[in-house]
Amino acid sequence: MKRITDILPGNLLVQTEGNADIAVTSLTFDSRKVEKNSAFFAISGTQSDGHSFIDNAIDSGATAIICEQLPEKINPMVSYFQVQNSSIALGVAASEFYGNPSEKLTLIGVTGTNGKTTTATLLYRLVNSMGGKAGLFSTVCNYIGHKKVPSTHTTPDAIQLNQLFAEMVEAGCTHCFMEVSSHAIVQHRTKGLAFKGGIFTNITHDHLDYHKTFDEYIKAKKLFFDELPSSAFALTNIDDRNGRVMVQNTKAKVKTYSLRSMADFKCKIIEQQPIGMLLNIDNIEVWTKLIGEFNAYNLLCVYSTAQLLGFDKQEVLTILSNMNPVEGRFEHTQSPNGVVAIVDYAHTPDALENVIESIKKIRSEGSKLITVVGAGGNRDKTKRPIMAQIAAQGSEMVILTSDNPRFEEPEDILNDMKKGIDASSVGRVLTITDRREAIRTACLLAAKGDVVLVAGKGHENYQEVKGVKHHFDDKEEIAEIFKTLKP
Repeated sequence: MKRITDILPGNLLVQTEGNADIAVTSLTFDSRKVEKNSAFFAISGTQSDGHSFIDNAIDSGATAIICEQLPEKINPMVSYFQVQNSSIALGVAASEFYGNPSEKLTLIGVTGTNGKTTTATLLYRLVNSMGGKAGLFSTVCNYIGHKKVPSTHTTPDAIQLNQLFAEMVEAGCTHCFMEVSSHAIVQHRTKGLAFKGGIFTNITHDHLDYHKTFDEYIKAKKLFFDELPSSAFALTNIDDRNGRVMVQNTKAKVKTYSLRSMADFKCKIIEQQPIGMLLNIDNIEVWTKLIGEFNAYNLLCVYSTAQLLGFDKQEVLTILSNMNPVEGRFEHTQSPNGVVAIVDYAHTPDALENVIESIKKIRSEGSKLITVVGAGGNRDKTKRPIMAQIAAQGSEMVILTSDNPRFEEPEDILNDMKKGIDASSVGRVLTITDRREAIRTACLLAAKGDVVLVAGKGHENYQEVKGVKHHFDDKEEIAEIFKTLKP
Protein backbone atom coordinates (compact mmCIF):
# COMPACT_ATOMS: atom_id res chain seq x y z
CA MET A 1 0.00 0.00 0.00
CA LYS A 2 1.12 3.58 -0.65
CA ARG A 3 -0.04 6.78 0.98
CA ILE A 4 -1.45 9.33 -1.47
CA THR A 5 0.72 12.07 0.06
CA ASP A 6 3.80 9.93 -0.67
CA ILE A 7 3.00 9.50 -4.35
CA LEU A 8 1.39 12.88 -5.08
CA PRO A 9 3.69 15.90 -4.51
CA GLY A 10 2.23 18.79 -2.55
CA ASN A 11 2.78 21.23 -5.41
CA LEU A 12 0.15 19.36 -7.45
CA LEU A 13 -2.50 19.57 -4.71
CA VAL A 14 -5.07 22.37 -4.49
CA GLN A 15 -6.85 21.09 -1.39
CA THR A 16 -7.68 17.91 0.52
CA GLU A 17 -10.95 16.77 2.05
CA GLY A 18 -10.77 13.88 4.54
CA ASN A 19 -7.83 11.79 5.71
CA ALA A 20 -4.74 13.10 3.91
CA ASP A 21 -2.67 10.10 5.04
CA ILE A 22 -4.92 7.46 3.49
CA ALA A 23 -3.11 4.52 1.86
CA VAL A 24 -4.28 2.78 -1.32
CA THR A 25 -3.56 -0.57 -2.92
CA SER A 26 -4.03 0.36 -6.59
CA LEU A 27 -4.52 3.26 -9.00
CA THR A 28 -7.08 3.53 -11.80
CA PHE A 29 -8.85 6.11 -13.96
CA ASP A 30 -11.48 3.59 -15.12
CA SER A 31 -14.33 3.20 -12.62
CA ARG A 32 -14.95 -0.32 -13.94
CA LYS A 33 -11.50 -1.39 -12.73
CA VAL A 34 -11.84 -0.04 -9.19
CA GLU A 35 -11.01 -2.49 -6.39
CA LYS A 36 -11.24 -2.21 -2.62
CA ASN A 37 -8.99 0.63 -1.38
CA SER A 38 -8.26 1.93 -4.91
CA ALA A 39 -7.38 5.50 -5.75
CA PHE A 40 -9.63 6.74 -8.56
CA PHE A 41 -8.39 9.55 -10.82
CA ALA A 42 -11.25 11.50 -12.39
CA ILE A 43 -9.92 12.54 -15.80
CA SER A 44 -11.75 14.73 -18.32
CA GLY A 45 -11.34 12.79 -21.56
CA THR A 46 -12.41 13.41 -25.14
CA GLN A 47 -15.27 10.91 -24.91
CA SER A 48 -16.37 11.19 -21.27
CA ASP A 49 -15.61 13.00 -18.02
CA GLY A 50 -14.30 10.85 -15.19
CA HIS A 51 -15.91 13.18 -12.66
CA SER A 52 -19.25 11.69 -13.68
CA PHE A 53 -18.11 8.29 -12.39
CA ILE A 54 -16.84 9.27 -8.95
CA ASP A 55 -19.91 7.79 -7.21
CA ASN A 56 -19.54 4.55 -9.20
CA ALA A 57 -15.90 4.34 -8.15
CA ILE A 58 -16.77 4.84 -4.48
CA ASP A 59 -19.51 2.20 -4.70
CA SER A 60 -16.91 -0.23 -6.08
CA GLY A 61 -14.50 0.36 -3.19
CA ALA A 62 -12.43 3.45 -4.04
CA THR A 63 -11.30 5.19 -0.85
CA ALA A 64 -9.33 8.04 -2.45
CA ILE A 65 -10.58 10.33 -5.21
CA ILE A 66 -8.18 12.54 -7.17
CA CYS A 67 -10.16 15.13 -9.12
CA GLU A 68 -10.06 18.63 -10.59
CA GLN A 69 -13.44 19.59 -9.13
CA LEU A 70 -14.69 18.37 -5.77
CA PRO A 71 -18.18 16.84 -5.95
CA GLU A 72 -21.04 18.67 -4.27
CA LYS A 73 -21.69 15.71 -2.01
CA ILE A 74 -18.66 14.64 0.03
CA ASN A 75 -18.60 11.08 1.35
CA PRO A 76 -17.13 11.16 4.92
CA MET A 77 -15.62 7.67 4.42
CA VAL A 78 -13.58 8.80 1.41
CA SER A 79 -10.59 11.13 1.02
CA TYR A 80 -10.65 13.70 -1.81
CA PHE A 81 -7.56 15.28 -3.33
CA GLN A 82 -8.22 18.22 -5.61
CA VAL A 83 -5.55 18.87 -8.25
CA GLN A 84 -5.24 21.30 -11.14
CA ASN A 85 -4.79 18.53 -13.71
CA SER A 86 -5.78 14.93 -13.01
CA SER A 87 -3.82 13.57 -15.99
CA ILE A 88 -0.56 15.11 -14.76
CA ALA A 89 -1.31 13.88 -11.25
CA LEU A 90 -1.89 10.34 -12.56
CA GLY A 91 1.42 10.31 -14.47
CA VAL A 92 3.42 11.47 -11.48
CA ALA A 93 1.55 9.25 -8.99
CA ALA A 94 1.83 6.13 -11.17
CA SER A 95 5.58 6.58 -11.47
CA GLU A 96 5.95 7.01 -7.70
CA PHE A 97 3.53 4.15 -6.92
CA TYR A 98 5.67 1.67 -8.86
CA GLY A 99 8.95 2.94 -7.44
CA ASN A 100 10.00 5.21 -10.35
CA PRO A 101 11.07 2.26 -12.54
CA SER A 102 11.90 4.44 -15.56
CA GLU A 103 14.78 5.94 -13.56
CA LYS A 104 16.36 2.49 -13.43
CA LEU A 105 16.32 2.15 -17.23
CA THR A 106 17.98 4.01 -20.07
CA LEU A 107 14.66 5.23 -21.46
CA ILE A 108 14.66 6.71 -24.98
CA GLY A 109 11.51 8.25 -26.47
CA VAL A 110 10.93 8.40 -30.23
CA THR A 111 8.38 10.85 -31.61
CA GLY A 112 7.42 12.07 -35.08
CA THR A 113 4.82 11.28 -37.71
CA ASN A 114 6.63 8.50 -39.59
CA GLY A 115 9.51 6.21 -38.68
CA LYS A 116 8.77 5.85 -34.95
CA THR A 117 8.08 2.12 -35.06
CA THR A 118 11.05 1.22 -37.25
CA THR A 119 13.46 3.39 -35.23
CA ALA A 120 12.32 2.14 -31.82
CA THR A 121 12.18 -1.49 -32.97
CA LEU A 122 15.64 -1.46 -34.56
CA LEU A 123 17.11 0.11 -31.41
CA TYR A 124 15.45 -2.62 -29.34
CA ARG A 125 16.84 -5.31 -31.65
CA LEU A 126 20.27 -3.68 -31.59
CA VAL A 127 20.64 -3.80 -27.80
CA ASN A 128 19.46 -7.42 -27.69
CA SER A 129 21.85 -8.34 -30.52
CA MET A 130 24.74 -6.83 -28.58
CA GLY A 131 24.06 -9.14 -25.66
CA GLY A 132 21.99 -6.69 -23.63
CA LYS A 133 18.35 -6.82 -22.60
CA ALA A 134 15.89 -4.16 -23.69
CA GLY A 135 12.21 -3.33 -23.54
CA LEU A 136 10.07 -1.88 -26.33
CA PHE A 137 6.84 0.08 -26.57
CA SER A 138 5.65 0.23 -30.18
CA THR A 139 2.56 0.38 -32.36
CA VAL A 140 3.17 -3.23 -33.44
CA CYS A 141 3.92 -4.86 -30.08
CA ASN A 142 5.48 -4.27 -26.67
CA TYR A 143 8.35 -6.39 -25.39
CA ILE A 144 9.92 -7.05 -22.00
CA GLY A 145 13.19 -8.57 -23.10
CA HIS A 146 11.99 -11.30 -25.47
CA LYS A 147 8.57 -11.59 -23.83
CA LYS A 148 5.82 -10.30 -26.11
CA VAL A 149 3.11 -8.07 -24.63
CA PRO A 150 0.16 -7.13 -26.94
CA SER A 151 -0.05 -3.46 -27.92
CA THR A 152 -3.38 -1.60 -28.06
CA HIS A 153 -2.07 1.97 -28.29
CA THR A 154 1.13 3.51 -29.65
CA THR A 155 1.79 4.74 -26.10
CA PRO A 156 0.02 2.97 -23.19
CA ASP A 157 -1.61 4.89 -20.34
CA ALA A 158 0.51 6.05 -17.38
CA ILE A 159 -0.45 3.12 -15.14
CA GLN A 160 0.27 0.47 -17.79
CA LEU A 161 3.54 2.19 -18.66
CA ASN A 162 4.86 2.12 -15.13
CA GLN A 163 3.61 -1.43 -14.49
CA LEU A 164 5.53 -2.59 -17.56
CA PHE A 165 8.61 -0.52 -16.70
CA ALA A 166 8.63 -2.22 -13.29
CA GLU A 167 8.43 -5.63 -15.01
CA MET A 168 11.30 -4.63 -17.31
CA VAL A 169 13.47 -3.71 -14.34
CA GLU A 170 12.53 -6.97 -12.59
CA ALA A 171 13.41 -8.92 -15.77
CA GLY A 172 16.87 -7.33 -15.92
CA CYS A 173 16.32 -4.90 -18.80
CA THR A 174 18.80 -2.04 -18.97
CA HIS A 175 17.26 -0.08 -21.86
CA CYS A 176 13.78 0.73 -23.13
CA PHE A 177 12.84 2.30 -26.45
CA MET A 178 9.42 3.87 -26.62
CA GLU A 179 7.25 5.38 -29.32
CA VAL A 180 5.77 8.59 -27.93
CA SER A 181 2.57 9.62 -29.71
CA SER A 182 1.27 13.19 -29.88
CA HIS A 183 -1.89 12.02 -28.08
CA ALA A 184 0.20 10.64 -25.21
CA ILE A 185 2.15 13.90 -24.91
CA VAL A 186 -0.86 16.23 -24.65
CA GLN A 187 -2.69 13.74 -22.40
CA HIS A 188 0.35 13.75 -20.06
CA ARG A 189 0.77 9.96 -20.19
CA THR A 190 4.56 10.43 -20.04
CA LYS A 191 4.55 12.70 -16.98
CA GLY A 192 6.87 11.47 -14.25
CA LEU A 193 9.02 9.40 -16.64
CA ALA A 194 12.82 9.80 -16.60
CA PHE A 195 13.86 10.02 -20.25
CA LYS A 196 17.58 9.78 -20.98
CA GLY A 197 17.02 10.82 -24.60
CA GLY A 198 14.42 12.00 -27.08
CA ILE A 199 14.39 11.45 -30.84
CA PHE A 200 12.54 13.45 -33.52
CA THR A 201 12.05 11.67 -36.87
CA ASN A 202 9.86 14.06 -38.92
CA ILE A 203 6.47 15.71 -38.85
CA THR A 204 3.86 15.73 -41.59
CA HIS A 205 0.07 15.83 -42.02
CA ASP A 206 -1.62 13.53 -39.47
CA HIS A 207 -4.04 13.40 -36.51
CA LEU A 208 -5.76 16.68 -37.40
CA ASP A 209 -9.02 15.04 -36.30
CA TYR A 210 -7.59 15.30 -32.76
CA HIS A 211 -5.25 18.30 -32.84
CA LYS A 212 -7.46 20.33 -35.25
CA THR A 213 -4.55 22.30 -36.78
CA PHE A 214 -1.04 21.43 -37.93
CA ASP A 215 0.37 24.08 -35.57
CA GLU A 216 -1.25 22.35 -32.60
CA TYR A 217 0.16 19.02 -33.80
CA ILE A 218 3.65 20.56 -33.95
CA LYS A 219 3.22 22.03 -30.46
CA ALA A 220 2.24 18.62 -29.12
CA LYS A 221 5.43 17.01 -30.46
CA LYS A 222 7.56 19.94 -29.33
CA LEU A 223 6.21 19.68 -25.78
CA PHE A 224 8.01 16.34 -25.42
CA PHE A 225 11.38 18.01 -26.06
CA ASP A 226 10.50 21.07 -23.95
CA GLU A 227 10.14 18.76 -20.96
CA LEU A 228 13.36 16.76 -21.40
CA PRO A 229 15.87 17.32 -18.56
CA SER A 230 19.33 18.83 -19.06
CA SER A 231 20.86 15.39 -18.42
CA ALA A 232 19.17 13.96 -21.54
CA PHE A 233 19.99 14.27 -25.23
CA ALA A 234 17.62 15.51 -27.95
CA LEU A 235 18.40 14.02 -31.36
CA THR A 236 16.66 15.75 -34.27
CA ASN A 237 16.36 15.32 -38.04
CA ILE A 238 17.38 18.72 -39.40
CA ASP A 239 16.34 17.82 -42.94
CA ASP A 240 12.77 18.21 -41.70
CA ARG A 241 11.79 21.88 -41.75
CA ASN A 242 10.53 21.61 -38.17
CA GLY A 243 13.54 19.66 -36.94
CA ARG A 244 15.17 22.67 -35.29
CA VAL A 245 11.83 24.02 -34.06
CA MET A 246 11.37 20.86 -31.99
CA VAL A 247 14.49 21.48 -29.93
CA GLN A 248 14.66 25.27 -29.77
CA ASN A 249 13.46 25.39 -26.15
CA THR A 250 14.78 22.10 -24.84
CA LYS A 251 17.16 21.90 -21.88
CA ALA A 252 18.57 18.64 -23.28
CA LYS A 253 21.85 18.39 -25.18
CA VAL A 254 20.93 18.81 -28.87
CA LYS A 255 22.42 16.55 -31.56
CA THR A 256 21.48 16.46 -35.25
CA TYR A 257 21.36 13.94 -38.09
CA SER A 258 20.92 14.50 -41.83
CA LEU A 259 21.15 13.11 -45.34
CA ARG A 260 21.36 16.59 -46.91
CA SER A 261 22.87 19.11 -44.48
CA MET A 262 25.83 19.57 -42.18
CA ALA A 263 25.03 17.62 -39.00
CA ASP A 264 26.56 15.71 -36.13
CA PHE A 265 25.69 12.44 -37.88
CA LYS A 266 25.61 12.10 -41.68
CA CYS A 267 24.46 9.50 -44.19
CA LYS A 268 24.46 9.24 -47.99
CA ILE A 269 22.67 6.72 -50.21
CA ILE A 270 25.21 5.29 -52.67
CA GLU A 271 23.07 2.67 -54.40
CA GLN A 272 19.55 1.22 -54.18
CA GLN A 273 18.41 -2.22 -55.36
CA PRO A 274 15.22 -4.26 -54.88
CA ILE A 275 17.00 -6.32 -52.20
CA GLY A 276 18.61 -3.48 -50.24
CA MET A 277 20.81 -0.41 -50.46
CA LEU A 278 24.39 0.70 -49.93
CA LEU A 279 24.85 3.58 -47.50
CA ASN A 280 27.75 5.72 -46.39
CA ILE A 281 27.25 6.40 -42.68
CA ASP A 282 29.87 8.65 -41.08
CA ASN A 283 32.31 7.76 -43.88
CA ILE A 284 31.83 3.99 -43.57
CA GLU A 285 30.06 2.03 -46.32
CA VAL A 286 27.29 -0.23 -45.07
CA TRP A 287 25.00 -2.60 -46.97
CA THR A 288 21.48 -2.93 -45.55
CA LYS A 289 18.48 -5.09 -46.37
CA LEU A 290 16.16 -2.12 -45.82
CA ILE A 291 15.04 -0.08 -48.83
CA GLY A 292 14.20 3.57 -49.46
CA GLU A 293 15.34 7.00 -48.40
CA PHE A 294 12.96 6.95 -45.42
CA ASN A 295 14.77 3.85 -44.17
CA ALA A 296 18.13 5.56 -44.67
CA TYR A 297 16.86 8.20 -42.22
CA ASN A 298 15.66 5.49 -39.83
CA LEU A 299 19.00 3.65 -39.92
CA LEU A 300 20.97 6.88 -39.48
CA CYS A 301 18.77 7.77 -36.53
CA VAL A 302 19.40 4.37 -34.93
CA TYR A 303 23.14 4.67 -35.54
CA SER A 304 23.21 8.20 -34.10
CA THR A 305 21.33 7.12 -30.99
CA ALA A 306 23.67 4.17 -30.53
CA GLN A 307 26.66 6.52 -30.67
CA LEU A 308 25.07 8.83 -28.09
CA LEU A 309 24.56 5.79 -25.86
CA GLY A 310 28.24 4.93 -26.16
CA PHE A 311 27.96 1.76 -28.27
CA ASP A 312 30.85 0.57 -30.46
CA LYS A 313 30.56 2.08 -33.96
CA GLN A 314 31.77 -0.96 -35.92
CA GLU A 315 29.65 -3.43 -33.96
CA VAL A 316 26.55 -1.24 -34.43
CA LEU A 317 27.03 -0.96 -38.20
CA THR A 318 27.67 -4.70 -38.54
CA ILE A 319 24.44 -5.54 -36.70
CA LEU A 320 22.42 -2.95 -38.66
CA SER A 321 23.62 -4.43 -41.95
CA ASN A 322 22.02 -7.77 -41.03
CA MET A 323 18.67 -6.46 -39.80
CA ASN A 324 15.41 -7.25 -41.60
CA PRO A 325 12.54 -4.78 -42.07
CA VAL A 326 10.12 -4.24 -39.21
CA GLU A 327 6.81 -6.08 -39.59
CA GLY A 328 4.48 -4.29 -42.00
CA ARG A 329 7.10 -1.73 -43.03
CA PHE A 330 8.07 -2.13 -46.70
CA GLU A 331 7.80 -5.91 -46.47
CA HIS A 332 8.03 -7.44 -49.92
CA THR A 333 7.40 -10.80 -51.51
CA GLN A 334 7.45 -12.14 -55.08
CA SER A 335 4.93 -14.33 -56.89
CA PRO A 336 5.86 -17.34 -59.06
CA ASN A 337 5.16 -15.24 -62.16
CA GLY A 338 7.48 -12.40 -61.10
CA VAL A 339 5.07 -9.89 -59.52
CA VAL A 340 6.48 -8.06 -56.50
CA ALA A 341 4.05 -7.18 -53.70
CA ILE A 342 4.95 -4.66 -51.01
CA VAL A 343 2.97 -4.24 -47.78
CA ASP A 344 3.50 -0.99 -45.91
CA TYR A 345 1.83 0.79 -42.99
CA ALA A 346 1.86 4.11 -44.89
CA HIS A 347 -1.32 5.84 -43.74
CA THR A 348 -0.30 9.49 -44.09
CA PRO A 349 0.26 11.48 -47.30
CA ASP A 350 3.98 11.88 -46.65
CA ALA A 351 4.53 8.20 -45.80
CA LEU A 352 2.64 7.09 -48.93
CA GLU A 353 4.62 9.47 -51.11
CA ASN A 354 7.91 8.24 -49.61
CA VAL A 355 7.05 4.61 -50.26
CA ILE A 356 5.97 5.29 -53.85
CA GLU A 357 9.14 7.29 -54.53
CA SER A 358 11.26 4.47 -53.09
CA ILE A 359 9.54 1.91 -55.32
CA LYS A 360 10.18 4.08 -58.38
CA LYS A 361 13.92 3.98 -57.70
CA ILE A 362 14.15 0.19 -57.48
CA ARG A 363 11.56 -1.16 -59.93
CA SER A 364 12.60 -2.41 -63.35
CA GLU A 365 12.28 -0.18 -66.41
CA GLY A 366 8.89 -0.40 -68.10
CA SER A 367 7.18 -2.01 -65.11
CA LYS A 368 3.92 -0.76 -63.60
CA LEU A 369 3.09 0.23 -60.04
CA ILE A 370 -0.41 -0.74 -58.92
CA THR A 371 -1.32 0.85 -55.59
CA VAL A 372 -4.08 -0.41 -53.30
CA VAL A 373 -4.94 2.20 -50.68
CA GLY A 374 -7.74 3.34 -48.39
CA ALA A 375 -8.17 5.59 -45.36
CA GLY A 376 -9.31 4.94 -41.81
CA GLY A 377 -12.78 5.88 -40.62
CA ASN A 378 -13.43 8.33 -37.77
CA ARG A 379 -10.01 9.86 -38.28
CA ASP A 380 -8.57 12.93 -40.04
CA LYS A 381 -10.74 13.39 -43.15
CA THR A 382 -8.58 16.11 -44.70
CA LYS A 383 -5.84 13.67 -45.69
CA ARG A 384 -8.15 11.37 -47.67
CA PRO A 385 -8.21 13.24 -51.02
CA ILE A 386 -4.50 14.07 -50.64
CA MET A 387 -3.57 10.40 -50.30
CA ALA A 388 -5.68 9.44 -53.31
CA GLN A 389 -4.03 12.21 -55.33
CA ILE A 390 -0.52 11.08 -54.33
CA ALA A 391 -1.35 7.47 -55.24
CA ALA A 392 -2.73 8.50 -58.63
CA GLN A 393 0.22 10.75 -59.46
CA GLY A 394 2.80 8.11 -58.59
CA SER A 395 1.16 4.92 -59.87
CA GLU A 396 0.13 3.53 -63.24
CA MET A 397 -3.03 2.19 -61.60
CA VAL A 398 -4.77 2.82 -58.28
CA ILE A 399 -7.42 0.76 -56.50
CA LEU A 400 -9.21 2.66 -53.74
CA THR A 401 -10.55 0.32 -51.09
CA SER A 402 -11.66 -0.05 -47.48
CA ASP A 403 -9.13 0.29 -44.66
CA ASN A 404 -10.53 0.31 -41.10
CA PRO A 405 -13.91 1.99 -41.67
CA ARG A 406 -14.69 1.87 -37.93
CA PHE A 407 -18.10 3.54 -37.52
CA GLU A 408 -18.17 5.23 -40.95
CA GLU A 409 -19.59 3.79 -44.13
CA PRO A 410 -16.70 2.64 -46.38
CA GLU A 411 -18.33 4.22 -49.43
CA ASP A 412 -18.38 7.63 -47.71
CA ILE A 413 -14.64 7.38 -47.03
CA LEU A 414 -13.95 6.36 -50.62
CA ASN A 415 -16.04 9.26 -51.92
CA ASP A 416 -13.87 11.60 -49.85
CA MET A 417 -10.76 10.04 -51.38
CA LYS A 418 -12.09 10.32 -54.94
CA LYS A 419 -12.28 14.10 -54.54
CA GLY A 420 -8.49 14.08 -54.91
CA ILE A 421 -8.54 12.36 -58.31
CA ASP A 422 -8.35 14.79 -61.22
CA ALA A 423 -9.90 14.22 -64.65
CA SER A 424 -6.65 13.02 -66.22
CA SER A 425 -6.32 10.20 -63.67
CA VAL A 426 -9.91 8.95 -63.48
CA GLY A 427 -9.34 6.25 -66.11
CA ARG A 428 -6.53 4.72 -64.03
CA VAL A 429 -8.46 4.53 -60.77
CA LEU A 430 -10.76 1.69 -59.69
CA THR A 431 -12.93 1.66 -56.57
CA ILE A 432 -13.39 -1.76 -54.97
CA THR A 433 -14.81 -1.49 -51.47
CA ASP A 434 -14.00 -5.06 -50.42
CA ARG A 435 -10.30 -5.02 -49.47
CA ARG A 436 -9.78 -8.73 -50.20
CA GLU A 437 -11.18 -8.31 -53.71
CA ALA A 438 -9.16 -5.12 -54.24
CA ILE A 439 -5.89 -6.88 -53.38
CA ARG A 440 -6.82 -9.86 -55.54
CA THR A 441 -7.65 -7.61 -58.50
CA ALA A 442 -4.36 -5.74 -58.19
CA CYS A 443 -2.34 -8.98 -58.13
CA LEU A 444 -4.18 -10.41 -61.13
CA LEU A 445 -3.75 -7.20 -63.16
CA ALA A 446 -0.01 -7.18 -62.53
CA ALA A 447 2.46 -8.76 -64.96
CA LYS A 448 6.04 -9.95 -64.50
CA GLY A 449 8.18 -7.15 -63.06
CA ASP A 450 5.20 -5.08 -61.91
CA VAL A 451 4.89 -3.95 -58.31
CA VAL A 452 1.72 -4.11 -56.22
CA LEU A 453 1.79 -1.77 -53.23
CA VAL A 454 -0.79 -2.52 -50.53
CA ALA A 455 -0.69 0.47 -48.20
CA GLY A 456 -2.29 1.58 -44.97
CA LYS A 457 -2.51 -1.40 -42.63
CA GLY A 458 0.95 -2.95 -42.60
CA HIS A 459 1.30 -5.14 -39.49
CA GLU A 460 -2.40 -5.01 -38.58
CA ASN A 461 -4.18 -8.36 -38.77
CA TYR A 462 -7.72 -7.06 -38.55
CA GLN A 463 -10.31 -4.77 -40.08
CA GLU A 464 -12.39 -2.74 -37.66
CA VAL A 465 -16.03 -2.41 -38.71
CA LYS A 466 -18.76 -0.97 -36.47
CA GLY A 467 -16.66 -1.53 -33.36
CA VAL A 468 -15.81 -5.16 -34.20
CA LYS A 469 -12.34 -6.33 -35.28
CA HIS A 470 -12.50 -8.98 -38.00
CA HIS A 471 -9.36 -10.96 -38.84
CA PHE A 472 -7.73 -9.60 -41.98
CA ASP A 473 -4.04 -9.62 -42.88
CA ASP A 474 -2.78 -8.01 -46.11
CA LYS A 475 0.24 -10.34 -46.22
CA GLU A 476 -1.92 -13.43 -45.79
CA GLU A 477 -4.22 -12.27 -48.58
CA ILE A 478 -1.30 -11.72 -50.95
CA ALA A 479 0.21 -15.11 -50.07
CA GLU A 480 -3.08 -16.89 -50.85
CA ILE A 481 -3.43 -15.13 -54.20
CA PHE A 482 0.21 -15.78 -55.15
CA LYS A 483 -0.35 -19.51 -54.56
CA THR A 484 -2.79 -19.53 -57.47
CA LEU A 485 -0.40 -17.83 -59.90
CA LYS A 486 1.75 -19.96 -62.16
CA PRO A 487 5.32 -19.16 -63.32
